[in-house]
Amino acid sequence: MSSSSSIVAMKKVVQQLRFEASINRVKVSQAAAELQQFCMNNATQDPLLTGMSSSTNPFRPQKVCSFL
Repeated sequence: MSSSSSIVAMKKVVQQLRFEASINRVKVSQAAAELQQFCMNNATQDPLLTGMSSSTNPFRPQKVCSFL
């Protein structure tokens, strides 16, 4: 019984390894170049780089209304 469960476990491992080997990989240099190009293309729309007007900023401090 233990040898059959061992064989089943080994088959699962082999199946997982075959699956991982079949995955297409991207080189780090290519991924870095694509990420850099994406950042450069979208820099004009990034509010962290360009800033945000106070009228459209959803995180601006709320005005306090006080009546005396």
